[in-house]
Amino acid sequence: MGTRSEKSPAALGFLAVCDLEGRGLVGGYLLLNAAGRPLEFHCTAPVRPSRAQEILYGPTLEPFLYGEQIGRALVEKSAAKPLAVFTDREAVLAARPFVAAPLALVLKDSAASAATDSAKSENPLFPPPFHRFEYGANVLTLATAHAHDAPAIVERLAMHGVAFDLAEPFERIREAVREAHRDASARSAQPAAVAVNPPTAEAA
Repeated sequence: MGTRSEKSPAALGFLAVCDLEGRGLVGGYLLLNAAGRPLEFHCTAPVRPSRAQEILYGPTLEPFLYGEQIGRALVEKSAAKPLAVFTDREAVLAARPFVAAPLALVLKDSAASAATDSAKSENPLFPPPFHRFEYGANVLTLATAHAHDAPAIVERLAMHGVAFDLAEPFERIREAVREAHRDASARSAQPAAVAVNPPTAEAA
């Protein structure tokens, strides 16, 4: 499903992957303006990897599906170019090499302290896998390879204000995804987005 409006220089992107029980993984991408209002929304059709793919990809399957396939397809389909993109799933960070905007993981309170501990390292030969930083009450994480994105994200968030809750839009996405697929099932029709031979995904 997709709705579009004019490009906005203040747009922020929010990218989530939902597991619809019995149906597969569905990606949702919401772009908000500085007032927190929607500019665009896109979602994919369900993506279900085969058992052979699960075996062959092993621990790399989630980053491949969530980031390189679902996340990348959704961001590339968008008309608006966001200042930054946020996700609440670690595996989606794998999309960063394929998108122009900085991509950060928004941590929930329960995960923030654990992420802080895992980010500590005294050995320069083994840098921590993530770079943690804060903006207002938001705790954010980047892949260490893209730690240089942190200053740009903080600067670009300034127009939205430090009170902006970066975790809130993900619940909107999940509700919209569930509603879209409930409607599609009720009409006995395909969702507005089309999946291309799983595990690839195309947004609409």
